[in-house]
Amino acid sequence: MLAGRRVAWECCWRAGPGQLARPVVTEGTGRGVAPGTLWPIPIPVEETNLNANAAPQSRASVSTPESPGDVTAAVIPAAGRGVRLGPGTPKALRALNGVPMLVHAVRAMARSRDVSLVVVVAPPDGAQEARTLLDDHARPDSTELVVVPGGGTRQESVRLGLAALPPEVTVVLVHDAARPLVPVETVETVAAAVRGGAPAVVPALPLADTVKQVEPRAGGGPEPVVATPDRAALRAVQTPQGFDRATLEKAHRTVALEGEGVTDDAGMVERLGLPVVVVPGHEEAFKVTRPLDLVLAEAVLDRRRATDGFA
Repeated sequence: MLAGRRVAWECCWRAGPGQLARPVVTEGTGRGVAPGTLWPIPIPVEETNLNANAAPQSRASVSTPESPGDVTAAVIPAAGRGVRLGPGTPKALRALNGVPMLVHAVRAMARSRDVSLVVVVAPPDGAQEARTLLDDHARPDSTELVVVPGGGTRQESVRLGLAALPPEVTVVLVHDAARPLVPVETVETVAAAVRGGAPAVVPALPLADTVKQVEPRAGGGPEPVVATPDRAALRAVQTPQGFDRATLEKAHRTVALEGEGVTDDAGMVERLGLPVVVVPGHEEAFKVTRPLDLVLAEAVLDRRRATDGFA
């Protein structure tokens, strides 16, 4: 059992299959995917405990005061290099107002009363650096932290994060480290929808811009427009994406990538033929991928400090 454990737990009721919300399938995912096999790989786990003297274990263990069957964990894949932000430090370690994005993302998950454990999937050669950074900055309060080395792709990193979860975890939130400012209300809305019976849940926003479907051209030349989708039926998907654990593990076992593949875990669940539902996202849950996004994110942090007293 991990040292220093305090759990925010509430009794929740899981609806049956016939009581799901109406499925809403996300747009633009699941292309170029064929059935295949992708099995979890057991790996050693490096733990980041609130008690620095606690002995390391091979897998996290979460205790609950009542039923052990309804525990929520967040997996944060943070192994990407973020080439669009320019060369240098991995994207998740870029600073926002002096604090790495990864720390902001962990804090966002830890602030939720629903999240009992956060698994950070670090770059394959950077697990120790990530653990040290989290020891120096993160303030998880009631949430345990575990750091594991990631893989060569995002999906492999998520799969390795899943392998580090203790058996009592039944709800999994997969969150991008590059979305450091997601509000706690969004995290809890997603978790509640999964506990309510939805096998997969994504937060999303309506589109403000007109969208054109084009025929891609190499070299940056003009691209012919082939369609103008009705934006009223489109949503821009964010994270954390929430899943029934068994559903997400099945998706990672049975969906293999070919060509373009899927761009999120919900797309993998769609390939299983299972429903994915959408809940309201938040404008501050945007993804930091370009230098201008860093400027916007720092502005949001400044506003939070001025109005809420924290960032």
